[in-house]
Amino acid sequence: MISTQTLLAQQIQDSVVTLKISRIYPATEKHIIKYTEQMLFLIEETPVDYITITLPYLKYEQFTLDWVYNIIEHKQETERILYEDLDPKNGFILLPDYKWNGQIETLYLLAIVMRKDIKSIRDLDSNHLPLLENIRSKSLEIIEKKYDINSNQIRAYFHYQPSFYHLHVHFTILKYKAPGINCEKSHLLNNVIDNIKMIPDYYQRAILTFSVREMDKLRHAFKASRKAANKTETPSTAIDDVKEVKIEDENDIKPEDKKL
Repeated sequence: MISTQTLLAQQIQDSVVTLKISRIYPATEKHIIKYTEQMLFLIEETPVDYITITLPYLKYEQFTLDWVYNIIEHKQETERILYEDLDPKNGFILLPDYKWNGQIETLYLLAIVMRKDIKSIRDLDSNHLPLLENIRSKSLEIIEKKYDINSNQIRAYFHYQPSFYHLHVHFTILKYKAPGINCEKSHLLNNVIDNIKMIPDYYQRAILTFSVREMDKLRHAFKASRKAANKTETPSTAIDDVKEVKIEDENDIKPEDKKL
């Protein structure tokens, strides 16, 4: 017979809620804006927009990439590396995403390319197919061997706009509703490869739609440009639940934000 004390202890254990807290220090204005609950808007970025609006924005507003370079240069987090291909052109490092809690049900890995000249999918063309196919084949092979997860249970994708502008690929288990898998945010690796095979300069010619937050300076840059061209942005109808977006953003704290 199970004692009352045992039942009570089990009830207390079942009721425990895991709370994850991240401290950002020093918190800049960009950090405060980033983690403030805001409305979202959709933007359609043309190739000309990318050159005249997005690239100038990146020059002055993106977060530092020092933490990324420290990883690929083996200055930090070497103990977390699951696989590395040091080829300077087609190589990459595969390691757990900092958000992953270690449970298979929420598997989340990140493949970071060795090259420093590719910011996002906007830069990709047919010359990068060997790199992309290398990342896909070797990462899926490592995941299957280490975690016993079949490749058709893995979601491999890019973010656009990405949270940091050094090319990287997200690998998550399919059943996990990971942050940023919304249709206006993610681009499947398989689809990116196929698009480039069909049209070598696809991502230099395509109009890419993405969401921005109300206080985002990139949104204001586009808004000013659209106003000048007598155009307006469209409020996002794809995102209705502001609370859900807030949760996604709170989970999206980057290593460079965690300076203690």
